[in-house]
Amino acid sequence: MNYPDPQNPHPMEGFAQVCFIQNTISNPNIIIGDYTYYDDPEDSENFERNVLYHFPFIGDKLIIGKFCAIARGVKFIMNGANHSMAGISTYPFQIFWRDWQPQNLEFPYKGDTVVGNDVWIGYEAVIMAGVKIGDGAIIAAKSVVTKDVPPYAIVGGNPTTVIRQRFDDRAIAQLLEIAWWNWDVEKITRNLDRIVSADIEALQTST
Repeated sequence: MNYPDPQNPHPMEGFAQVCFIQNTISNPNIIIGDYTYYDDPEDSENFERNVLYHFPFIGDKLIIGKFCAIARGVKFIMNGANHSMAGISTYPFQIFWRDWQPQNLEFPYKGDTVVGNDVWIGYEAVIMAGVKIGDGAIIAAKSVVTKDVPPYAIVGGNPTTVIRQRFDDRAIAQLLEIAWWNWDVEKITRNLDRIVSADIEALQTST
């Protein structure tokens, strides 16, 4: 059985709105895993335009795992969007008044934004800086993700809340141990029926 080449930006011939986006990234602080795709009929090769306020002098990273599905209009708000709220004004005077620098003024920094493997992010969802989204999670359309999302959770709303877990705790632990997304592509291809089924025991015995 054939399998797609992760180095091919457009794996669906004649359907350019789907793109394996790791092939289109120029920013070294954006790291995308194999087979993760972005679906956008306007410009699927310009995923970076959805990573906002990502200034190189801050140094935060956006890390997205393998086999993720990212819908049109998803936005990642990076740490450069943060303003200090410790004083009277939140206005970033230091950007425009170049001869002045604030004293003892700390700006919020929430770390890297990390999306796990096999994550589905729905239409126009917004992911805030420093959020960690677990493997197998689903983010509902137009959600605003302000805090970490557990593995295999379905979340939605503004701000997001957990709607439900996709599996019970024991099954989630099994799936995280199996971590099928780390198998070689030949093994994944042999076991596609098991990966898309709900039979975790069968997946555990895959060869």
